Amino acid sequence: MISGYVSAYTTTKLGALGVEEKKVANPELFFWQRVMAYYPLHFLSSAIFAPMFIWVERNFKASWNMIAFRAFLNFSMLQAWFPKEAEIWNQPTWFLSALTFSNLTMPTLVLPNVANLSKKGLQTLLAALWGVSLLQKVSYSETARFHSSKEHPVDGKVMMPLIWNLTRFHPIWALFEMTTGIIAARHVMLDTEIG
Repeated sequence: MISGYVSAYTTTKLGALGVEEKKVANPELFFWQRVMAYYPLHFLSSAIFAPMFIWVERNFKASWNMIAFRAFLNFSMLQAWFPKEAEIWNQPTWFLSALTFSNLTMPTLVLPNVANLSKKGLQTLLAALWGVSLLQKVSYSETARFHSSKEHPVDGKVMMPLIWNLTRFHPIWALFEMTTGIIAARHVMLDTEIG
């Protein structure tokens, strides 16, 4: 939500509807500026610890093809789209993967549309996103038992935590959370009169 708040605060008009055209005129630049704020550190830490990750994978009998695939997902920040592989190597980067997708949608899809909403429109969208968020959180709590299925098998079967992974840091949920932050910023910014 904080990322969305900051994005809206720095790219939309204060006291008026709309975005600052100059700040979102080049969507590629907008995207890369945000991603490059965290990707170099992600790349460096992944490269430094890659031998350890590979060693662990080999100890768990992962094939070289699987290790190469997981390395690709890690370095390309696509792991959030693959729930079975989402927690590979460096688990916190799962969130960065989802954030990268959200940043991709900001300059052309989310920011311009949300910035053009009136306060009533913002409140309606916020209510809808809160409703979806509540469903996601209920789903998360209901599927959490799959995560500990090895300790507590469900009906005697050990289950993969795919459903649970889908309810956590999926890129769509990250986009909804970021949009909620944008709505909060816009709500405050529309209260401000320029004069």
